[in-house]
Amino acid sequence: APEMDDGSSKEEPWETALKTTTVDVDVGELRGHKVSVWDLLHSKHIPEENRKELLELYQAGELTLEQVKTVVTTIVTKAEAARAKELGSESRPGAEVTDPGDEHSHLQEE
Repeated sequence: APEMDDGSSKEEPWETALKTTTVDVDVGELRGHKVSVWDLLHSKHIPEENRKELLELYQAGELTLEQVKTVVTTIVTKAEAARAKELGSESRPGAEVTDPGDEHSHLQEE
């Protein structure tokens, strides 16, 4: 009998690619960890509508794996940097966290 619980046998190639491609995110709780693009897409930092849009564009071949990786990494980095800045300014006045790619990273589409 086929195993219904085992989704890996029915996993789409695009999904496997997202799950096996890892990135280093050097911010917040993710610092120093290799995280899969799939996990980043499904993290609290990526709003559901953004995740759906990215997945649709990737599945349709309009975005490459590298582009998806760049976009999710940028979104997560900005979200964590903003969070760290907010937390830092609350606990240590004058402490400032800057994101060097902030001005040049306009990858997030509305």
